[in-house]
Amino acid sequence: MFLYPSPTSLIVGLVAICAVIACAHGDYLIGVGSYDMTGPAAGVNMMGYGNLEQVTAGIHFRLRARAFVVAEGPQGERFAFVNLDAGMASQLATIKVLERLKSRYGNLYNEDNVAIMTSLGFVPQSFDAIVTAIEMSIVQAHESLKPGSIFINKGDVENAGINRSPSAYLFNPLEERARYPRDTTSSSAVTTREPPLAFSKDWFDSTTRNSTASASSTSKTSKKAMEIKATGGQPCSKTTSQGFKVRKNKSPFVGGFCQSNVGDVSPNVLGAFCTDTGLACDFNRSSCHGDDRLCVGRGPGYPDEILSTKIIGERQFKKAIDLFTSAQQQITGKIDYRHIYLNFTNLEVELDGKVVKTCPAALGPGFAAGTTDGPGVFGFQQGDTEINEFWKRVRDFLKEPSQYQVDCQEPKAVLLSTGEMFEPYAWAPAILPLQMLRLGKMVILSVPGEFTTMAGRRLREAVKETLIREGNGEFDTETHIVIAGLTNTYSQYVATFEEYKQQRYEAASTLYGPHTLSAYIQEFKKLAKAMAKGEKIIRKGPSPPDLSSVQLKLLLDPFGDSPPPGKNFGDMENDITSPKGGSFRKGDRPSATFWSANPRYDLLTEGTFGVVEMLQAERWVPAYDDDDFCLYFKWKLDNSSLYGLATLEWEVPDEASAGVYRFRHFGSAKKTTISPTKYFTGASSAFTVS
Repeated sequence: MFLYPSPTSLIVGLVAICAVIACAHGDYLIGVGSYDMTGPAAGVNMMGYGNLEQVTAGIHFRLRARAFVVAEGPQGERFAFVNLDAGMASQLATIKVLERLKSRYGNLYNEDNVAIMTSLGFVPQSFDAIVTAIEMSIVQAHESLKPGSIFINKGDVENAGINRSPSAYLFNPLEERARYPRDTTSSSAVTTREPPLAFSKDWFDSTTRNSTASASSTSKTSKKAMEIKATGGQPCSKTTSQGFKVRKNKSPFVGGFCQSNVGDVSPNVLGAFCTDTGLACDFNRSSCHGDDRLCVGRGPGYPDEILSTKIIGERQFKKAIDLFTSAQQQITGKIDYRHIYLNFTNLEVELDGKVVKTCPAALGPGFAAGTTDGPGVFGFQQGDTEINEFWKRVRDFLKEPSQYQVDCQEPKAVLLSTGEMFEPYAWAPAILPLQMLRLGKMVILSVPGEFTTMAGRRLREAVKETLIREGNGEFDTETHIVIAGLTNTYSQYVATFEEYKQQRYEAASTLYGPHTLSAYIQEFKKLAKAMAKGEKIIRKGPSPPDLSSVQLKLLLDPFGDSPPPGKNFGDMENDITSPKGGSFRKGDRPSATFWSANPRYDLLTEGTFGVVEMLQAERWVPAYDDDDFCLYFKWKLDNSSLYGLATLEWEVPDEASAGVYRFRHFGSAKKTTISPTKYFTGASSAFTVS
């Protein structure tokens, strides 16, 4: 189990659970599973800051659901933890997954003992891919249960994240801040099963899989490549691309990297700067001359964001390997769990001898300002506590907040009173799930939001103190408390009461008012007390609504049903062009473009849209595919003809062997009288790498 509370640009860092080949004997039954959850790769709006221009246009690498099941025995207590390659969790996805699991296993897996980390705007094809992947990953994990032991290790991930709201962090009490060396949580933990060979093997395979290829002389290789021309488009079956996957022989290792309390942490470790002057942004407002859009964070690979993603991911990975291979502390003890639903819109909280309440959900103007990771709308800045008349009129057109809401949310100015907006359905969740999973002296807190660094610290400390006080010696100072953020549903951010005063992005996005964190602490302490005393939760609270029947489906069906006259899908539109020297070198980016149908016709689940093949002993062998960071599959409509084009682009990695290569593309099309073939493939002319 990797627990990483520091983020990356795309590989967000986190809580994670990992497992390897089972031991012959062990304290637990442990199973792992991994399933492709990649959604529609063209024309679908992606989550993240609500940017309507941010739509899918291909695949950089496929997304997966990774499941980990741990049980005390065939009939003993168990839980399932699912890590998704997605931004946050969806309540609707959780509901539908639990329905499917119940039809398979009865009550063995339920809302109490299943934690899902993922979100999505509602597109049925995307939703179904995610739900199916979660289900199938749990099925794989359930069916692979074997005896094993679990070890935990902890260490610091250096230079992988900075606090993007340092001025808000300074609002926390000085004596509290003095207890910590920095304003982010950089420590990480990893739990494993012996032996740690599978992780090393997977990494070794990925960096050396071409090492057995024999390299011919440059002139001979180049001549050979010149003789091999494009194949043209050819029919194939639905599953053909699966046979071209590089990793067909699935490793028994599954590793997950999951989100923790990093609501105010950014992977842009170089800091935030003004795009017009290059100077540092305003410290308190994260703006430049009053304009939030000019203040942008810089990652370690600046200005290349993909390179920054790779660098941050490698920093986490290297630390994970170090922790994995040196883990010595074994986890033993019972498996347990607690779960409850709570209406967070009017929760009474006992605080300093008085009773305060949470509020209906609302967003403040600092939310509209965005962050240094993604600036928002002009006219807003982080820290705003007032709204100009224009935006008030826009707000009131949607829904004027009640006076109760205005008073309850202070000092937040209410920009969107989402907790009072119900058409066509509720704009924000009211009923939230809280969950605790216990594995011996490790306890995972599944929270449905993004906690800031200090908010997470307070929650962990409160739960740990409660467990030690109420646990009759079962828990002690060595108990590990881990936060799994954005789990089971999503309810925006959770800032501390002090951070809430400044109303930067995280505070403005703390939906349920200034006492949100206090409510979480109060209710998790109740769960911790019940767990420590062995008491079951009798009143589970109100169940969240199933909104599947009222979801708006606005996405049009795909088009681009046929290739140009005289062409087949899979034919070359622009074949590979070799460089002047005849061969590509490491770091070069050869590419080829095929006539292709919209990839939404079939997601090619557990398959691939693109392959880089290497010629070995007169046989083409898959070398890289959609699961590789160095290969890009891009799709678009040709502007002049409106026919579909698929481009494969390969950044030749340092570990690639010299030799002859070619691109292969897979796709699917809607059957028409012009194009009767549903599934197709095609390969480019060959090229050389020296």
